[in-house]
Amino acid sequence: MKSKHTITFVLFMLLACNVVTAQTARFSHFTYNGNDARFDKTIDRNNQYFNPILAGYYPDPSVCRKGDTYYLATSSFSFFPGVPIFTSKDLVNWTQIGHALDRDSQVSLHNLGVSDGLFAPSLTYNKKNDTFYMLTMNMGKREVFFVKTKDPAKGWSEPIRLKAGGMDASFFFDNDGKAYIVYCTLPIGGQNYQGEMAIHMNQFCLSGDSVLGNKTELIRGGTHIEREPQWIEGPHLYHIGKYYYLMCAEGGTRSQHSEVIFRSKTLSGPWEEFEGNPILTQRNLTNAHRPDIVTSTGHADLIQTPKGDWWAVFLGCRPYEEDFYNTGRDTYLLPVKWENNWPIILDAGKAVPTVVNKKGLQPSGTHFTGNFTYTDRFESNKLDTQWIFLRNPQPDFYSLVGNGISLKSLPVNIMQKESPAAIFHRQQHTSFTAETEVIFTPQSEKNLAGFVLLQNEEYNFVFGKTMLNGKPAITLSRTEKTTIVIGSVILSDDQASQPVKLKISGNGRYYNFYYAVEDGKWQPIAQGVDAVNLSTDRAGGFTGNVIGLYVSSNN
Repeated sequence: MKSKHTITFVLFMLLACNVVTAQTARFSHFTYNGNDARFDKTIDRNNQYFNPILAGYYPDPSVCRKGDTYYLATSSFSFFPGVPIFTSKDLVNWTQIGHALDRDSQVSLHNLGVSDGLFAPSLTYNKKNDTFYMLTMNMGKREVFFVKTKDPAKGWSEPIRLKAGGMDASFFFDNDGKAYIVYCTLPIGGQNYQGEMAIHMNQFCLSGDSVLGNKTELIRGGTHIEREPQWIEGPHLYHIGKYYYLMCAEGGTRSQHSEVIFRSKTLSGPWEEFEGNPILTQRNLTNAHRPDIVTSTGHADLIQTPKGDWWAVFLGCRPYEEDFYNTGRDTYLLPVKWENNWPIILDAGKAVPTVVNKKGLQPSGTHFTGNFTYTDRFESNKLDTQWIFLRNPQPDFYSLVGNGISLKSLPVNIMQKESPAAIFHRQQHTSFTAETEVIFTPQSEKNLAGFVLLQNEEYNFVFGKTMLNGKPAITLSRTEKTTIVIGSVILSDDQASQPVKLKISGNGRYYNFYYAVEDGKWQPIAQGVDAVNLSTDRAGGFTGNVIGLYVSSNN
C-alpha cells in the first residue's frame, strides 16, 4: 500500500508536468487570420480608413463624446460580459476598454437563446452632471435598465431598472438640463396593420433616476404612412441649432433596413418628415454582384467632432451570396452632410464605400478591421477583452496557466440553453482561418474538446477530439436543426494522449477542416463543407458566427 506522502508526491508531479486529466482540456494558443478581398488594398492609414470600422458581430452602434474622446457601444445579446465599450480619438481606430456589464449582479442571461439578451444599447454622455449612461433592454427578461459611470474605463454601476420604456430605448439630455427617454413600442390604441410600431417619449428625472409623467407618442408608423411602413425603431433625439431631430431605423433589420429623419422646433411637435427619406439605405441597389457589397444598413447614431463636423455610425452586412453572411452585422462610419438643415448620411442610390477619406487619423494596432492575424497564447493573467462567454459563465471553469488556457469539462453541450465550458472569438472575415492545439484525453464518447462554430443552439459545427466506437477519434458534426457527423478519423492508441492540432479554413459559404497529430502535416477531415447554416439568413437571430474553444462531458 502506498503511503499518504507517496500519493501526495505523485499528485504534485502530475501537476508540475502539466498532465491534463480527462476532465480538462488545455489549449496552447488560438490563431485567427482574416484575408478578405475587400481589404486587400493599400490605403494611407493616416488619412483613409476601411469600412466596416468594427468587422464582425458588432451591431447596433451607439456613440458619444466627452472632450476629444469618443466612446462606442454595440449589442451583445446573450454573450457575456455584456455590451462591449470602445474608445477612440478619431472615430476610426478603436480600442476596447471593457464591457458595461461584466458582473453577474448586473445582468442575468441564464437560459436565454443566443439572440435573446441585450438589445441595442444607447451610450450617452450628459455634460451637465459629467456622467455616462448606458441604457439597454434584456429582451429575454423584458427588462429595461441602465448603468452609469463617471469613467467608462473604470467600471459601471449596478443596474437601475425602469418601469416605463420599450425596445431600443435611448436617453436625450437637452441643453436646458432636462432629460428624456425615447423608445420603440406598440402604438397607442393598438396596431392598424402588422409591423406598425411607434416612438414614444417620457421625461426622465436625473436626481431620482426614474421615468416621469405620461408617455407622448412622437411618431406612429414611420415615413410615408400611406405605404404602411414597418418597424420604426432605434430612436435617437438630438437638439441641433433651432431644431430637434428624431432619427430612427425603419424597414426591419434585413435588406429593407434604412435610416429616416424627422424634425420639430419643439419636443411636443408637430414632427416634420424629410422629403428625401431615407437618409441611409442600400435597399434600392439592384446590382447584387457589385464589388464589396454591403446590405441591410441602418440603426445609426450621429456624433459631432470638436471641430463641428458630423459623422454617423451604423450597422450593415457583407453577404457572400444572396443574403447569406456568417459574419453578422458590422459597424460602419460615414461623414454626414447637411442640406437645408437636414442631415444626409448617404445619397440615394449610392453604395457604402469600403475606403473613406478622413484626415488626421491615429492608426493603432488593435484588430477590428482590415486583414490581420491575431494570436493569443494566453500568457496574461486575464483574458483578452475580445473573448466572450455564452450566457453568465459558471465559476472557475477556466484557468490561465501561463502557456495556454485550461478549460474544465462541464456536463453542458452547445445545444443547451446553459453556459458551456467555452470561450468565443468573433468571425470577422468572409475568408479566414482559425487554428489551435489541444491536449485532451477523452474517456468516452460523451467527452469532446476542440472547436465549435456557433450561430445558435440549432445551427453550428463541433470539431474536436473524442471517442468513437471505443477508440480515440477526431470528429466533425454539422447541425442545421438535425446533427450529422460529416467527418471522422480514428486515432491510434498512442495518439490518445497526444496533442492534436485543429484548423478551420473558411471562404464564403464553404469551409475546410484539418487536423494534425504528433507534429505531423495537416490532414483534411472534410473539405468544401456547406457552412450556410452559420448565416443569419438560414439560422435567424441577430448575432454573427463565433469561434469557440470548447470542452464538454455531454457531447
